[in-house]
Amino acid sequence: MNHSPGALEVLTTRVDELEKRVRALEHPAPATATIQRSEPTINQPNASPSALETGSFFPIIGRAMLGIAGAYVLRALAELATSSKLPISLFAVAYAFAWLVWSARTSSSMARISYAATSVLVLAPMLWENTLVFHVFKPMMAAGVLAAFLTLTTALDLRSDSVRGIWIAQSVAAVITAAFAFRTREVLPFVTALLLAVLVSEFARTRRFAQPLWPLLVLVTDLSVCGLIFVYSGAPDTRAAYPHLSTAALIVPASALFALNGAALAVRVVAKETRITVLEMIQVVIAFALTAIAILYFSPLRGPAVLGVTSIALSASAYFCAFRYLRCRDERRSFRVFAIWSAALLVAGSLWALPRPFAAILLALAAATAMYFSKRLEPEMLQFHGVLFLLTAGVLAGLPQYLYDCMAGTPPHSLSAPLVVLAMCAVAAVAISAPPLSDAWNQLLHLVPSLVAICGVTAFLVHGVLVAAGTFAGLEVQHIAFLRTLTICVTALAIAFGGSRLGRSALTHLAYIALAFLAAKLFFEDLRHGHMEFIAGSIGLFAITLMATPRLVRIGARRQTGTSTAALHSKHLVP
Repeated sequence: MNHSPGALEVLTTRVDELEKRVRALEHPAPATATIQRSEPTINQPNASPSALETGSFFPIIGRAMLGIAGAYVLRALAELATSSKLPISLFAVAYAFAWLVWSARTSSSMARISYAATSVLVLAPMLWENTLVFHVFKPMMAAGVLAAFLTLTTALDLRSDSVRGIWIAQSVAAVITAAFAFRTREVLPFVTALLLAVLVSEFARTRRFAQPLWPLLVLVTDLSVCGLIFVYSGAPDTRAAYPHLSTAALIVPASALFALNGAALAVRVVAKETRITVLEMIQVVIAFALTAIAILYFSPLRGPAVLGVTSIALSASAYFCAFRYLRCRDERRSFRVFAIWSAALLVAGSLWALPRPFAAILLALAAATAMYFSKRLEPEMLQFHGVLFLLTAGVLAGLPQYLYDCMAGTPPHSLSAPLVVLAMCAVAAVAISAPPLSDAWNQLLHLVPSLVAICGVTAFLVHGVLVAAGTFAGLEVQHIAFLRTLTICVTALAIAFGGSRLGRSALTHLAYIALAFLAAKLFFEDLRHGHMEFIAGSIGLFAITLMATPRLVRIGARRQTGTSTAALHSKHLVP
């Protein structure tokens, strides 16, 4: 038998193959699993090809061009129409809407953008021509078509979970709506269409649907409302081409815009617990400003009172939401914004709704209330509000003028009720507020109420001393200067001791400020108008006050330390 090496190798190879086949027949599961595991690896694509790579880009553009060609066909049929162009125009509107619906039903983002652009490119020129050239559509009807188109773009955009592309139709339609408003001179219907689009967009954002074109939509609406106010606020001869509108028709658009933005923001922040954004803050402020301008200009008699009462009611609501729902959250921006808006609305509403004296009284009481609650809730925020209210009330009550009249001029014959209430509230704010912390901002928040209280009380004392002295003898210039110096010296010593005794550093600082004011008063009043004996008396009082003020500060500080130590010791002795 021939035992060549080549034949032996062939035989060995065949035996190995036979063993592998037998093993595969005896153990089919692992082999099948291996094949199944290997198939996805072989068939798995690396990346989805783009529309340009697959060649689908050109058919999409071709279909869009066919759509525009169809619009031209409808335009030609409208020119050939002998009786009425309205049926063909309505069919053209439906044709544009059909392209918009088709764009929402496609899965390709490129096709969606192209078909949405086709729909708005068909609708905008056709609507412009039929409204302004052929007069087939009335402005009210054109506004209704645009409102329906804007609403449909938002509704269709919410149905898709893929990349949205209808934004191009929505943005162009919003701009076209604003252009129609001032080109047709019928502003109100198109502003109403924009407000309806804002309503739908705000509803979608409240339901947590993304609305990337919301800033553009509200910007166009703001400009349209601002244009409406600007046009109708001019002289009658400048707006002769525009139709007459009632006062309510001029005020409602801005008020509706503010109501939509404000209500939607409140629902999102309070109920949905979302964080307020910078754009939302700016938009609400702009909408409120437009509302205030419209009401104050077009209804100057009853408008300020209505706006003031509404602002005070909004302030109370914003305060409630801020401290009831937003204060306890980890996110602090929404709470701060609502709190600041509340204070601003209260100040503005008081100025609009009430006369100056009553507004001063209301704000003074609000300042004392804010200082009282600052010991329990948000000290810095409420102290800031109290300072704001006190300063505004001081200006409204005429405290700067009254202080100047008492210190350097002729005091008034009688006191006004707002000044008395302001001084009492300022003193109460200083007394009930918590001791200040070491940081500069907190020190400033405590310094302002103390300054208002001391200015009011010192002016009252000077006024009372001059009135009492004037009942017994006729006062001349030197007498008035000396009595003022005496009263200010006593006040400076009192606040120096009381501030250090109570641990209120703001009062101590104001005592030294009073010394600086005394030095200026000696130079500008006593030395210029007083006699020698009264000049000597004023200088002597000033010298005594200079020496006694630091000593009283140290005495008060020692007593404050002793009282604190005794209180701490007694606390430790209690079982």
